[in-house]
Amino acid sequence: MEIYLKKLLFKASHRGTKEMDIILGNFAKKNLDSMNSDNLKLFEELLEVPDPDLYKWFTSDDISIPEKFLNLVKEISK
Repeated sequence: MEIYLKKLLFKASHRGTKEMDIILGNFAKKNLDSMNSDNLKLFEELLEVPDPDLYKWFTSDDISIPEKFLNLVKEISK
């Protein structure tokens, strides 16, 4: 499990855009250890979404966020 969490942290912190590195990396550092397996899988799926889409979800009132990601995006945006 530890290797899996390290991979998620690396993936969250090395996105390609500095903004997403900061937003997702900071969230991952604070929360990965306390997330259950379902939430970890959902976070891993979220990391597959392209940075421009994620940035729009986190910085605007974009209503195109898929339902399955809605609560996680809200949590990350806090």
